[in-house]
Parts: sequence; C-alpha cells; structure tokens
Amino acid sequence: MSSDPVQPPAPSHPSRPLPPGAMALAGVLLLIPLVALALVPTYAKDGPQLWGFPFFYWYQFLWVFLASGFTWAAYLVIARARRGGDR
Repeated sequence: MSSDPVQPPAPSHPSRPLPPGAMALAGVLLLIPLVALALVPTYAKDGPQLWGFPFFYWYQFLWVFLASGFTWAAYLVIARARRGGDR
C-alpha cells in the first residue's frame, strides 16, 4: 500500500482563462430571469388572465421555460468560448 494520495486525472485539454466578454454575457443571461422575477410589483396583479389563470401565476410559469432558455444560452456562450469561438 502506497502512501501517495490518489491523483485526479489530468484534463484532456489545457485550461485557459475565458474571455471577459463571454463571462459578462453569460452573467447577464443568468441575471435576466432573476431580475424579472425579483420585481414582484410588476406582476403581482390579476389581469390579464390567460385561460382563466391570473397574470401572477402564468407569468411565473412562463419564466420556468424562459429561465431554462437563458441558462442554455449562457451555457452555449461559455462552451463556445472554451472551444475558442470557432463555431
């Protein structure tokens, strides 16, 4: 039994810092849903209704899908920056 700790495998590609523009864009994309849902007075109302649901409920439910889209877009920005922006 060896006294050396188990070493994690080396990454397959060298790590390089991401461009600040990509980091900023990803941050903004992730902040949009947070800000939109933090401004409760803008959507704390009954109308307009959609299929009988008050605005408050369908607006929040809509953001479930919008937030996942913004998160996916932020992921794509970071993934493209890691690849070097070639695609």
